[in-house]
Order: sequence, then C-alpha cells, then structure tokens
Amino acid sequence: MSAINEKQNALFSLENLALSYRAKPALQGISWRWVPGEHWAILGANGAGKTTLATVIAGEQTRFAGTFHRSAALRDGGTAYVCFERGRRLCERDQKLDCAEFETDARDIGTRVIDLLPTEGWSKTDSDALIELLGIGDILDRGLRYISTGQMRKALLASALFSKPALLILDSPLDGLDVATQERLREALDSIMAQTPAVLTLCRSAEEIPDACNKLMLLEGGRITAMGDPQTVLESPEGIRLLEPSALEFSALPGEKLTGAPARSEPTIELQDVAVSFGDLCVFRDLTWRMAPQQHTVIVGPNGCGKSTLLDLLTGDNHKAYGQNVSLFGRRRGSGESVWDIKARFGRVDARMQFAVPNGSSVESVVLSGFFDSVGLRDRPSDQQRSGARDWLVALGLSAHKESEFHTLSFGLQRLVLLARAMVKEPEILLLDEATLSLDPRHRKMLLEAVDHVIDQGRCQLLFVSHTVGELPRCINQVLHFEPREDGSRVQVSER
Repeated sequence: MSAINEKQNALFSLENLALSYRAKPALQGISWRWVPGEHWAILGANGAGKTTLATVIAGEQTRFAGTFHRSAALRDGGTAYVCFERGRRLCERDQKLDCAEFETDARDIGTRVIDLLPTEGWSKTDSDALIELLGIGDILDRGLRYISTGQMRKALLASALFSKPALLILDSPLDGLDVATQERLREALDSIMAQTPAVLTLCRSAEEIPDACNKLMLLEGGRITAMGDPQTVLESPEGIRLLEPSALEFSALPGEKLTGAPARSEPTIELQDVAVSFGDLCVFRDLTWRMAPQQHTVIVGPNGCGKSTLLDLLTGDNHKAYGQNVSLFGRRRGSGESVWDIKARFGRVDARMQFAVPNGSSVESVVLSGFFDSVGLRDRPSDQQRSGARDWLVALGLSAHKESEFHTLSFGLQRLVLLARAMVKEPEILLLDEATLSLDPRHRKMLLEAVDHVIDQGRCQLLFVSHTVGELPRCINQVLHFEPREDGSRVQVSER
C-alpha cells in the first residue's frame, strides 16, 4: 500500500501534535497513523502523557497544536473511552442526587448498571452474550455506588461496547481487579478485540498489554520514544530503560510527634462475631479479629467481598458497628466517641482521594490539609503545622515539589504527597486502601518502600488493603483473607 493510500485509509492520523497545561508541555511532536487491522497499546510511566493523548483522540481535548485528521468511519462511529474517572463522576452525581431520606427503606439505589447499557438495536441473544462475556449479569439491577471497583470497570466496558464505537479506548482496564477477575477480563478482551474494529489500551506495565495488541508505542515525557511490533519495542534500549525500576532514597523522619496517644497494651482493633448486611444482602458474617500492637495487617480478597465495608466500619463511615462487639484503641464503639474522634486516629490514603484534591492546590497545602482531615486546605495552619508538613515532605523526598501544583505531578508522586498528608497528624493507624492502584512498577515500588520507611520507625500500625497477597510492604505480619460465599463472606485470620 502506498503512503498516500495508507493515509487515506487510516482510522486517524496525527502530525506534530503538541499540547501544554499552563505552559508545561504534556505532549510534544506526536506523529502517528492508525491503519485498519491494528490494535495499539501505549506503554508509559505515570505522567508520560498517555491519558492526555487518549483524551485528544477521544475528542475531549480541542486546544492543541498540530493536525488531527479523523476518518469518516471514526467520525460516524465515534470513540468510546473507558476510564476510572468516568466511574467516579457517575458515583459523584448519584451522591449529589441521593434522595434516601425520602425513601421508605432509607436507601437510594441511584443509577443502576442496566441504566448504562444502550441496548437499542441489539438482539436479546447478542446482548445477553455480551453481558455473559463480561460477567455482569448478577449486578444489572445494582446501583453504581454499591458495586466494587472491578464490577464498575466491567460495567463501563459493557456500556462502551453496547455503543458499537469505531474506536474503543481502554485506560488501564486491569486496574483494581483481583487476579481471577483479571484473567477472565483478559480472555474477554481477546474476544472483544477480535470483533471490534480498533482498540487502544493504555498500560503502565508490560504485563497489562493484551495478547491481541499487534502494535506498541512507548511514551515518555510526552514524546514517542519507540513504536512498532510489541516484542521488538519491549526489547529495545528505550523499552528496557522504561521498565527498569529506579531506587529512591528517603531522609530521616521528623524527630518527634506533634500529636499522638501513649502506647497501649490492649488490642488496637478487636472484633467479635461481627456481621454486616444491607437489606437481604449479607456482606460478611462471623468476623472475629484481633489486631495487637506492633501488628501490621493486609486485608485481602476479590472485588466485592466486603473489604471496603470493613474499612468504613472501622473509620466511622458505616453505622453498622453500633450494637456489635467492636472495640477500637481500647474503647468499645458506641461508648460516647464521635466519628471525628475516630477519624483523627486514622491516616488514610486511597486512589480516589487524589481526584478529590481541588485544582490549583499546592503540594504543601495538600499535606497541611491532613491536620484538618479536609480535602483541600480551608483552615489557616499554625507555624508548627507548617513546619511539620515541610519536615514530612523532606522525609519522603518531596521538598523540591513543595510549591508545585498537586495535579501536575505524576500519579506516583501524588500518592507520596498523600502519604505525607496522612502522616502529618501522626495517626495511630495508617490505612492504605488500594494505594498502589494505577501505579506503574517503578512508582509502586517507590510507594511501598516509603511505607516501610515510615513503619520501620515505629510511627504507627499499618492496614494495607489489596486484592492478593502479592507485592506488599515487607512489614506486613498479619493477613485477613476474605472468602466470598453466597450467604456472606467469611474471613480467615493468619500470621505471616
């Protein structure tokens, strides 16, 4: 095929594309042509520009330099972009529109999974086959706020596929999924890519690249460093350098606690025969667990098994603890403490938190907000608090970013900032809820090393939530393993 015919037949073509955010280059000199029959993956570290490039292709970004030519097929069929951000926006909308106080059962389901599926023009046989392929048949009538991260990801993928797009963009589709679900989705993706005209997958590690991808692009610092056959690209000097994790050195932690309670001899957390149900749905039952001082615990289990429900029970976001045998920090729940008394003793980091940080927030202001348990700094900090925040930025190697805008940092550095935010008030428990979600191997390793650096100094105990007992901080010495059953998950407790 001649170059002219190839250009005419291309799904789209980019020539010397460039885009900047507030004078900071995000994409530079991107030239790329997608011809029919190709399925592409873009591999790059956090902050490489993958999502920015995807939003340009999806038509969500219009302010850029260079040329972007869309084929008639792409203009007519459109682009479907499946990403974590869309799920977050849908849940936030349902939260704002919640009318539970007017419902007889005090519960507003909100948007159901079935409401996301545009099945018009689909035969029942074909729609049922797609629903079965993605394994979402049992959650069709459930509200989006009441499904797990993995279930949300599959629901959004189903919504995109039902729209029959000319181009399907998948932003880290395996993020937030347990191992078994990842394997099932990999198989589903291979089947989908065999039937879908064009699929673009954004990846943070080589393991995430679907087998059906026949083209790979490496993106680094907003520039294309290599592209072509996946295996050839991965074995190139650029691929080896990108995938090689680098070490990070941390400084000494602040010398003394600004707050904190005296050491205790009684268990930090103690639950006896605890159960949680919502209507007819039993989340878990018969949970007996004792977390002694000096124990650091991983809470592990597949999507939807009840891990998040347990966390909300502990931190005061779920009222189901009242009337049950639940003790925190040597005090039984419901004995007069407030929710804010409980929250003050937890430092929490999770993937969703970074999206909630207001635009324009500096790194230092995000860390300072930890003193007030707020998202965004709305209170005036004291000189002592400012000094404490800066000490933690130094300890975690972030002092050079003190005045940077939070959202201009890579995902990995943002998580380190949130770790500093969690630690400034010297919590008794550091709670990491899927904190490594969406991180490339280099940044994941960096965050885990930072957590061990904090725990090694005896500053707090750790609750680490994960889908599997896989890559964990080395300080973990206790495991809570959720095992899903039809009548509610059971939890096995073991030592490591």
